[in-house]
Amino acid sequence: MVVKFFGGETVPLEMHKVRVVQKLTLAPIEERLKAIAAAGNNTFLLQNRDIFMDMLTDSGVNAMSDRQMAAMMVADDSYAGSATYEKFAAKLVELFGMDFILPTHQGRACENILSQVLVKPGTIVPMNYHFTTTKAHIVLNGGTVEEIPHDRGLEVTSTHPFKGDMDIAKLEALVATHGAQKIAFVRMEAGTNLIGGQPISLANLREIRAACDRHGMIFVLDASLLADNLWFNKTREESCKDLSIAEITRQIADLCDVIYFSARKLGCARGGAICIRSEALYRKMRVLVPLYEGFLTYGGMSVREIEALTVGLEETMDVDMISQGPLFIDYMVRELDKRGVPVITPPGGLGCHIDVMRFLPHIPQAQYPAGALASALFIASGIRGMERGSLSEQRNPDGTEVYSNMELLRLAMPRRVFTLSQVKYAIDRIDWLYQNRDLVGGLVFVEEPEILRFFYGRLDPVGDWQQKLAAKFRADFGDSL
Repeated sequence: MVVKFFGGETVPLEMHKVRVVQKLTLAPIEERLKAIAAAGNNTFLLQNRDIFMDMLTDSGVNAMSDRQMAAMMVADDSYAGSATYEKFAAKLVELFGMDFILPTHQGRACENILSQVLVKPGTIVPMNYHFTTTKAHIVLNGGTVEEIPHDRGLEVTSTHPFKGDMDIAKLEALVATHGAQKIAFVRMEAGTNLIGGQPISLANLREIRAACDRHGMIFVLDASLLADNLWFNKTREESCKDLSIAEITRQIADLCDVIYFSARKLGCARGGAICIRSEALYRKMRVLVPLYEGFLTYGGMSVREIEALTVGLEETMDVDMISQGPLFIDYMVRELDKRGVPVITPPGGLGCHIDVMRFLPHIPQAQYPAGALASALFIASGIRGMERGSLSEQRNPDGTEVYSNMELLRLAMPRRVFTLSQVKYAIDRIDWLYQNRDLVGGLVFVEEPEILRFFYGRLDPVGDWQQKLAAKFRADFGDSL
């Protein structure tokens, strides 16, 4: 809901009241400097006690509703044949119209099962854009990822409402070059995580479905960020404006062969699931659930999580609920843009994305500018963001670096977690950092894992720029935190 104030200001309005609180601490900048050094300049390795605002991710940190918390108390706690699972499966069938459901412990578990069943050595997975764990599973099984977004998807500033769409001409060219038999499946991500949370349109999904039908290809949707995407479909796509959220959801689902998701995002709980239209494909995947996840009626989740997730999926059909993330992100992006801070536009889902190539043009990609900005922001504010750039990539087999199309600092907006005053604090500290951006330097690896290095690799600053940044903060803010 967007409410215009009598004074003319337009701000997002929380459509909930806070009934449970968790204490936060804001440590002095000297302690923040020590904390980021101890974490190897990797925000994933920071301790929660040192963080003021955790904008690392929206995975598993969304606020649950009172109805979700209450549902956890009535869970049918059994290993097999749980009535809780039956409610969960029935809700997914109702929403997506697919009869075959496999529960998993989270989204990357879905990716593991999909890749083991569908990806063979030498096969290709076209997609609008990759996600880190998705690509890792496909590569581990011998496949190759082909990113084919529209060119506009990589434009950092734009007014196009659906920058996450796939370029159908590029898809057809891939099929013409390699043959449909080489396409393991076609994957779309509902909200492209690594290029600014940009949404996909229902119209584009219809084009992809038609292409898959022409060539006999499987169409898979990663629906982890579907909640935000549904808001954009409702508000930006003319054909969806008179439809309910449930109707838009079903129209999207009817175009897909497989839908999978992380419930750490979709449903505001923890877990995940694969929804499958074909019984034959379901049977091929089913054998891997007891092997990797757990029994078929819990799949690595506790039944309490399943109860909460079932309610969370139902609440995702509420337009007031799904509007909260996008509206707060929109506010943050617009306010930063007013101050000249380079951000990805139009505002997408998941979080506010800072364009680090324009923020820190003096830092080469070889020194991981997005990671450096994440480190600098923590020092300046106690805010933990996530690097989404070259540090999140993986080296080529010959050891050469892969440089990302975009260098982004993602500031996730967990649903129903932050207040407007906290968002304004984040805007203020980012503004200050931008005014002092020349002080920020690069990073170099001192411990670099081969796979998913951004999760637990460690880096050192190039020079003493962090101490200089802290000194400038003290000069400007005095004793303030």
